[in-house]
Parts: sequence; C-alpha cells; structure tokens
Amino acid sequence: MGRRALPKIDPSVDLTRHFLKVDDLCATPFDQAALFSRVAPLEVEVGSGKGLFLQNASLGTPERDFLGLEIAYRYAQFTAYRLAKRGIPNARAAQGDGLKLFREWIPDAALAAVHVYFPDPWWKARHHKRRVMNESFAADVVRTLAPGGRFHLWTDVKDYYDGSLELVARCTPLVGPLEVAERPAEHDLDFRTHFERRTRLHEEPVYRAEWVKE
Repeated sequence: MGRRALPKIDPSVDLTRHFLKVDDLCATPFDQAALFSRVAPLEVEVGSGKGLFLQNASLGTPERDFLGLEIAYRYAQFTAYRLAKRGIPNARAAQGDGLKLFREWIPDAALAAVHVYFPDPWWKARHHKRRVMNESFAADVVRTLAPGGRFHLWTDVKDYYDGSLELVARCTPLVGPLEVAERPAEHDLDFRTHFERRTRLHEEPVYRAEWVKE
C-alpha cells in the first residue's frame, strides 16, 4: 500500500521547536536537555511516517521523551506540525537518515526504547541492503539501549519479519522475541501507526515482536 496525500499544514503554526534535521543534530554533541528542557527516559522511532505513534505515545506517557526520525521531508514536517499544533512538549520530529543519527549521535545506553514500525521492505533482493534491519543497525540498537530497554518491531511483511528475527538472534544478545498481542482499537485512531490502521482495516496480518536488553 502506497502513501496517501498529506493534509495541508497551517503556515501559522510555529514548527521551530518540533522540526529538526538529522544533519544538524549530528553536527552537535548529544544533549537531550537542550531538545526537551529536561532529561527523561528517551524513546526513538525510526521511520515515523505521519507521526501517529509519536503523538499518541507522547500524550499517553508524558514522563517520557520521544524523537521520531523520518527520511521523507514532507512526512517529517507533517509529524512536527501535528505535534506543534497540539503543543506536545515531549516529542520532536527529525528529518534525515535515522541510521546515521544512531551511528554518529546517540551515545551508549541513552535510550529506553527503539521503535521500528512497518519499515520499507525493499522487495527486490538487490535492494535488501537498503533495509533498516541490517547488522549495523542491530548493533547500534544494542549499543544505544540502556539495560532494561526495549526494541519494538512491527511489519506486515512475513519475509521481513522472519529475516529480522533471524538477524536479531544471530547478531545481538537481546532477549526475545517476546509475543506482542493484538488488541482491539477503542476508536478510529487507536492504532500504533496509520499503516497499522490501514493494514488491520484491510484484515491483513501484522507481525509484532519485542526484545529486551538485559
């Protein structure tokens, strides 16, 4: 399923605090307090899309901070817009290469959780090297998670899911995969992401896994 057109952004909404650039972050030392005016458990989502997870998670757990990484400029901007429009203080969107941010900016044991939801499957075998789930990223997940931190992966592609389970088992000491049960939605936007909503409304399966760093 392709991406649908985004709603228009109200130009009067100030995105300054909520819209960041990965390259700008990588050019400065890691400083969570500068981003959120505090230091709290930090969770990072790779591939934030339209930002539904960031919005719901940040509103639901205000004691935590959330950073969403999205390579597509318009989607990162829209995510920042929905956060700024609601005045959400504990979530930010950053546009650019999320894997670069992990490699170059996020220090060891800095994260409470890493989230990857419905990553691009890059279907053709010659393009598999472009997938988010690779050995380098798996190593960075382990490095950046604090003890007790969690790694969440959801996808609607069984081949991607199976390959990711094998990769994590082979390349990391993370404990899992732990089973993640599907729960009924209580309202129209009670889904982890917009992609999960579309997939479930089409009655297609979603494969979910979670791992823990000891």
